[in-house]
Amino acid sequence: MKKIIFIVVCICICNLSAKKVIIKMASLAPEGTVYHGMLIEMGQQWKKATNGEVILRVYPGGIIGDERDMIRKIRLGQFHAAAVSTEGLHEINPDVYVFALPLVYDNYDDVEWMRSQMDDRIRTGMIENGFELLTWADVGWVHHFSTEPVILPDDLKKLKMFVWAGGYKGAELWKKGGFQPVPLASTDIMPGLQTGLIQSASTVPIFALSQQLFGIANYLLDMKWGLLTGALIIDSKTWNRIKPEYQKEMVSIAKRIIDSKKDIIRDGGEAAISAMEEYGLKVHRQTPDELKSWKDFVSSWEDEIRGGYIPVELYDTVQEIMSRKPQ
Repeated sequence: MKKIIFIVVCICICNLSAKKVIIKMASLAPEGTVYHGMLIEMGQQWKKATNGEVILRVYPGGIIGDERDMIRKIRLGQFHAAAVSTEGLHEINPDVYVFALPLVYDNYDDVEWMRSQMDDRIRTGMIENGFELLTWADVGWVHHFSTEPVILPDDLKKLKMFVWAGGYKGAELWKKGGFQPVPLASTDIMPGLQTGLIQSASTVPIFALSQQLFGIANYLLDMKWGLLTGALIIDSKTWNRIKPEYQKEMVSIAKRIIDSKKDIIRDGGEAAISAMEEYGLKVHRQTPDELKSWKDFVSSWEDEIRGGYIPVELYDTVQEIMSRKPQ
């Protein structure tokens, strides 16, 4: 009898030592999108790989707020992780703004090169601020959507344009460039367009399609203005509660799932544009001379970007890294 009691006690102690880690992860990705599907699949595989010790709960569609709200709530301990873009990542480490510079990247080869060169620096900055970067993820190329045609910079300057709320430096940069920025949460873009509060929004086509923004902002300038990169991040305190061997497997799973959908995501922007065209989106395909006009404008803007929008050292690092990119 004593032997049976001893075995039962041992089993109970083992169960207590294998306490579950519940990870509440937020995302702007709407339900039903490929991004949301990846997070659900990742959670299922994490649970299996950790023998049920790690449970992922996904909160999609911005139901807890914008990306800045997500980071704030993680710091308060209300949430533990997030799938965020450049805007959310900037709240943890401003170095990620190297990916948001206008007209720096022509293709994903350029993006991969920059990630490879800046990865260690960005991860280290994240850790110093209490977060772990699990893996990078693509979001897409930023395009200008508007209620009136935009072909040249002066056309965009005439319109009230969405900028991310809380991004003070970004708003100031646009103002100094002669534009009319209106800070809003990303969840308020559609109401802003409906009420006339804004007349343009620079965002990725997949978001514009999923939120039906093109029903009002029905003009698109087909120019890769900038990049919206993303990553999966988790609070270091939560991450450190997970066994090291599980951490390694979880990172591997996350990377594998995201890599498996890479082509779908990267091609998704063009597919989204084509789909919106079928429903009335008017797309202006840029000429080389028009692109040159935008690049000339960005060059004239350099003094405000370098040292204003991002630190001089970081701006110069970007230029130096891109100059070394293998051809």
